[in-house]
Amino acid sequence: MKIVFMGTPDFAIPSIKVLLENKHEIVTIVTTPDKERGRGQKVTFTPVKEFAIENNIPLLQPVSMKDEEFIEKLKSLGAELFIIVAFRILPKEVYTVPPKGSFNLHGSLLPKYRGAAPIQWALINGDKETGVTTFFLQDKVDTGNIIISEKLPIDDEDNFGTLHDKMSQLGASVVLRTVQLIEKGDVPVQKQTDSSATPAPKITKETARINWNRSALEIHNLIRGLSPYPAAYFTHNNKIIKVYKSQLSDKKLKPGEIFQTKTDAIVGTAEGSLCLLEVQLEGRKRLSIEEFLRGYSFTQA
Repeated sequence: MKIVFMGTPDFAIPSIKVLLENKHEIVTIVTTPDKERGRGQKVTFTPVKEFAIENNIPLLQPVSMKDEEFIEKLKSLGAELFIIVAFRILPKEVYTVPPKGSFNLHGSLLPKYRGAAPIQWALINGDKETGVTTFFLQDKVDTGNIIISEKLPIDDEDNFGTLHDKMSQLGASVVLRTVQLIEKGDVPVQKQTDSSATPAPKITKETARINWNRSALEIHNLIRGLSPYPAAYFTHNNKIIKVYKSQLSDKKLKPGEIFQTKTDAIVGTAEGSLCLLEVQLEGRKRLSIEEFLRGYSFTQA
C-alpha cells in the first residue's frame, strides 16, 4: 500500500520500520521543520527526519499544515492512506486527502487520556494499565472512531522512558495490524464514548514542580511520569534540583523537611516520606543520591 507517514519523535520510528519490513511503500515522510537549539543555535533534525535521510525516503517539512502547495503535493503523491504517529493536529484539508482515510496512533486506551501527554499522565495518576489505540481522524482532536486498542500493564518500576519504549514497540505492531485491516477493506470501528474521556494536557513547568504538601505516593508517581524528561523538580537554596528516581519511606517528617545522612536524603510529605535516589543540581550532571551528597548538603543554609 502507498502510504504517507507523519511523525516527529523516536516514538514513531518503530512504526515506520515495521511498515517498510512488510513491504509497504512510504512515498514520503512528513515531519516538523528543523530547529535551532542551544547557545550556538545549532540546527537539529527530528528523529523521524534522521531516519528518513538514512533510508532515502522523500521528506516534507511544511511550516504550515494549511499551506496550499503542501496540500497539492500530498494530493499528487497518490497515497492511499495517511498514518500519523506523534505529530501535529491536522486540518481537514489534509486528513481527507487519501481515499482510505487517515489514522492516528495514540498512546492511551481512548477515550482515556486525550491530549498531548497520555503516557506521562497515566504514570502521574498511578495507573496500573495503559495501552495504545489507532483511530480514524476527524475534526475534534483524539475523538475519531477506534480501529484497534491494545492494553499494556504498567510495572511499578516503569517511568516515562521505559513505558514510552514499550508503547512505541506495541504501537508499531498495532499500526501494522491496522494497515492490514484497511487493506482488506473490512475495518470494524467503535465509536468513542465522550462521557468517559479524560484529558492529558501538555506538561508544563508548573506540572513538574514538586509540592511536598501532597502525599509521598503522588510525588513518587509524578517523578516516574516525568523521568527522564522533563523531570520533576524542587528548589533548595534558590537552586533547582531535578529528581529522576525515588522510593517510598515510612520515616516521620514534616512536609518539605529533609533528613540527610552521608548516603541518603529523605523528604517529608503530607502523607509518608520519600527517599531521593537519583537527582541533578542545575548546571550539573545527574547523580545517585550518594554521589550527590558528597558535594552537596541539604542541612546547610
